[in-house]
This record gives sequence, C-alpha cells and structure tokens, in this order.
Amino acid sequence: MDIQLKRGLLDVCVLAAIKNEDSYGYKIIKDMKPYIELSESTLYTILKRLESAGMMTVRTAEHDGRLRKYYRITETGRKRIEEFKLEWKEVISVYQFVIKEDNHE
Repeated sequence: MDIQLKRGLLDVCVLAAIKNEDSYGYKIIKDMKPYIELSESTLYTILKRLESAGMMTVRTAEHDGRLRKYYRITETGRKRIEEFKLEWKEVISVYQFVIKEDNHE
C-alpha cells in the first residue's frame, strides 16, 4: 500500500478511536487491535503529528500514582473524519472501476 495513503488512513483511525471519549495510548492501541495492528512507536508518532495539526489536544492526569497523557479530539479532528468519509466514497468508486473487468470473467 502506498505509504502516504496508509499514513492518512492511520491518522483517521486514531481520530476515530478518540472521537467519543478521551483516551490514552495503550487504550487506543487496544481499541484499534480488532481492526488494525499498530505499534506504540507508530502510534506516538501519529499522536504528535495530529496534535501539531490541531486535530487533538493532550492533557496529563495522574492515574495509579503515574502520569498519563489523555488525548481529546478537536473540532478540526472531527472535520477531518468527515472529510475522510467523503474522500472514501471516491476511493471506493475508483476501486470498483479497477475491478469491474475482473467481475466479467
């Protein structure tokens, strides 16, 4: 898969993982695991990129005596998910065009 396409897909997946509630790294990985494998190093790179782009905010809170970072989606992040849904319709159309001759065999 094209690296840029995969990167965009992973970004949206991480945003989707936090769209309903604040979350932290381990939980994000756990929530995504049934759908996609994601290493911690890859996740934290994505989280930094999304924070820099203003798609999420980060807060630190104590949990069991340790500090934990919680991530919250912003309105910009929500808009990115909606844009992705529209873009994906176009990707599906292209895919259907590519495979259409396969279906006639």
